[in-house]
Amino acid sequence: MSHHVLFNLDGQEVDVEVDENESLLSVLRERLGVTSVKDGCAPQGQCGCCTVLVDGEARVSCVTPVDRIIGRAVTTVEGLEPVWRDACAASFVATGGSQCGFCTPGIIVRCASAVAKGRVDRASMERALAAHVCRCTGWQSVLDALESPVALDPSRDLSLAAERAALEGGVPQQVDASVPLGGAKFADDMAPRDAVVAVPRSAGVEVSAELAEGIAWVIADTLRDARTAAGKVQGRRTTLDDSPPLPSLVAPINGVALATSWVDSGYLEPDASWCEPGGEPATARGNGGGFGGKADSLAPPAARILADRLQRSVRVVMSREDVVRFSAKRAPISATARFDGKLVTIRGTCASGGESRLSKAAEIASPYGVGIDAVWDTATLPVFRVSSALRAFGLAETAVLVEGALTAAGADRLSLIQDARSASVLLDSCVLGFEGAIAGARVKINAQTGKLEKVEVKVAAGDPLDDVVMRSYAAGAAHMALGWVLTEGLAVDPETGEPLDLTIRSLGVIRAKDIPEIEVSIVDEAGPPLGRSSDAVFAAVAAAAWDALLLVDGSRPATFPARETRTARILRR
Repeated sequence: MSHHVLFNLDGQEVDVEVDENESLLSVLRERLGVTSVKDGCAPQGQCGCCTVLVDGEARVSCVTPVDRIIGRAVTTVEGLEPVWRDACAASFVATGGSQCGFCTPGIIVRCASAVAKGRVDRASMERALAAHVCRCTGWQSVLDALESPVALDPSRDLSLAAERAALEGGVPQQVDASVPLGGAKFADDMAPRDAVVAVPRSAGVEVSAELAEGIAWVIADTLRDARTAAGKVQGRRTTLDDSPPLPSLVAPINGVALATSWVDSGYLEPDASWCEPGGEPATARGNGGGFGGKADSLAPPAARILADRLQRSVRVVMSREDVVRFSAKRAPISATARFDGKLVTIRGTCASGGESRLSKAAEIASPYGVGIDAVWDTATLPVFRVSSALRAFGLAETAVLVEGALTAAGADRLSLIQDARSASVLLDSCVLGFEGAIAGARVKINAQTGKLEKVEVKVAAGDPLDDVVMRSYAAGAAHMALGWVLTEGLAVDPETGEPLDLTIRSLGVIRAKDIPEIEVSIVDEAGPPLGRSSDAVFAAVAAAAWDALLLVDGSRPATFPARETRTARILRR
């Protein structure tokens, strides 16, 4: 039953009609049009993107019933003290602490509460960020922005920063002080609120739906009504293992073997789009490409089909659970590799759809001057869609196998390096990217404790255009690579093929408090800017991390994620 609630929103009294048990997030976004408050996982309450202040205390609005804030003061990022807020936003741009900008409004709001209480040291900020997930930056630049606010250099050309961001993400990206405050043009923020709403129907729910792009979409006038009718799948986390779906192989003598699990891209903005009849659908990649995970998002084509069929504007919205169920995943592999002094021989199987990218990676000239003979069989795994567009897919899998084989053979990498450019980035690994960027990495793990201590990266990509953005992308790629090796995976029901991990936290993204120092050095070189340098960094860090685990534990884990290692166990605490 609907009723009215009154509360103070950013200094203004509001009187709004709401439904019984409606969340504060729903009221803010759907009824009051406050789109700086983001929906990354509602109603899981795990990503922090919807954080607001209620009487000065940080609250996750997707799990806060609106009836509990009657007569109270709600503050969004727009209502923060303007001088502090704008300085904080500028600091995020200055340090590279914001890339897509989906998570940052909630982070800034929570940290405003911490600052008001005098909790401004780095340790306090790390504790505050425990309630948040950031997939883009690797956390270090976020903490830098919050701990000691940095003024934005007026001489910095943000158009060049945006150009570097586009080269890394593959799509246009906005870089300015409005982005950390929620001002990027995300699809669902821009959708007309008088459009009908389409959401995926849950299995077993008997309600009329429209079929588009292989999904049954429930249509209603509001998001709340659509999700109620569709029987929205509740987020859950399983205790079952995220074991690799392909059989593990035996490592050859003086060689290596590796099997990887399903991995979700973990982007914070759920897939969304909208379209008018006869029009072009809004892109699902509003301010970043979801690390390639949205390259073939089902939301835009579904929006077009439904708008043309219904002859009405249609707003397509996926929940976090829908994203896990329907988005494309990183294809698992199971393979062996061996180096004979001249040639690295790779033999393996990958999930169908990933083979062409893996083959392309093997064709890239190795910085070590060794040949790569890779043969990939394919296996049809009827679980997820596979995308070869995901960050460093193929490149990273090939790199870890090649670097592992070199280590197993006792090869001297420096003697194998073929040119000065490769030598300039060589650390414990060296990877040449698909678009010509090159990176090396070293991962340091404490031998006594098993704790990650430091990641060193060297990267060369022609004209960097903007060092801040390039470093931010490199750090984010290092963070993601460590997760791929150590913590990230999806458990799948072996009988039904349904994913069993449906919460944002169950994806295994490494938390702010656990990320080690990431030191990124950009090697100066002439020439035009080269794209996807962060892909080369991802691959180099993943390879270096796999070798680092061997060094400290005395044995090489044969699966990703390497959950049974001391290092991974520390990250799960």
